[in-house]
Amino acid sequence: MDFLSTVNGSLLEGFYPKGWDMKKIDECCDKGVKREDFWNKDFNPIPCENIYDFDTMMGHEIAQQIKLAGERGEKLAMILPVGPMGMYKWAVYFLTQWKVNCSHVYTFNMDEWADADGNTLPSDNPASFEYSMKQAFFNPLGELTIPPAQRNFATKENLPTYPEKIAALKAEGAKLVLVFGIGRMCHIAFWEPQFADDYATEAEWKSACYRIGAKLHPLTIEQNALTSFKSRTTLVPCRANTIGPGLFLQADYIIGGADGVLGRGMQWQGMSFLTTLHYGPCTSITSTYMPTLPGKLFYLKELEGPLVAECN
Repeated sequence: MDFLSTVNGSLLEGFYPKGWDMKKIDECCDKGVKREDFWNKDFNPIPCENIYDFDTMMGHEIAQQIKLAGERGEKLAMILPVGPMGMYKWAVYFLTQWKVNCSHVYTFNMDEWADADGNTLPSDNPASFEYSMKQAFFNPLGELTIPPAQRNFATKENLPTYPEKIAALKAEGAKLVLVFGIGRMCHIAFWEPQFADDYATEAEWKSACYRIGAKLHPLTIEQNALTSFKSRTTLVPCRANTIGPGLFLQADYIIGGADGVLGRGMQWQGMSFLTTLHYGPCTSITSTYMPTLPGKLFYLKELEGPLVAECN
């Protein structure tokens, strides 16, 4: 007796995106991290024993990409998330220890809470992603920090300028690095699985650069209630401004993180992580495109599975 044998006629029938093959997703959960033929040859999952190793290793990778671009005399464009966050402390540590001036870096925050019209929280609101980025990354870098004029946040006025700005940087030889987490609904940024229904073809979906005031999936709301708002669902906005695959699939290099472990042997991210690795590219499961790009996906070893029932 399980989900597949009891879903018909239940309140969950039709709740998950129609593009999700739940039997195939279930099969992904038993595959661990073995390589798939569709992976980019330079894509590698990197296991981390604990959250401390995870934060340090992911932070080092971010700092290393910034350092290497500076040594090459190149500009660097980075798409950045708010979540996971612990890596920024270590990125700051390495950059300040190495005395790397980040004046060659241009950042593009991937999303921001919004209302239906795309209006966002004030930048000094602690719940805003702009505030979080300043506190975790930009401010602690001190005089080495990314110049304010080179930081981009996903407001309804600025998000539509991302495609042109990134294209201009790439035309100057800049590499684009995508830093990301994987949502419970396998989103990248807030590009949700149900958005696939709005596009006639994969090519159309891949060309979509952003959405303003996008409707978030109910499980995305609950994920953020648990991971960012101490379980208080009533504080979580139901919409967001977000970049789309037209931007994040341009990445020359990716740095991913999966740290969704809750404690007492429980977790929220194992199925999403393993589906990302094994399902194969599918517009209804956004994160499945990540293994097709070169880079690293850092993850806590618990997420490998086995994903089985436990009484704790």
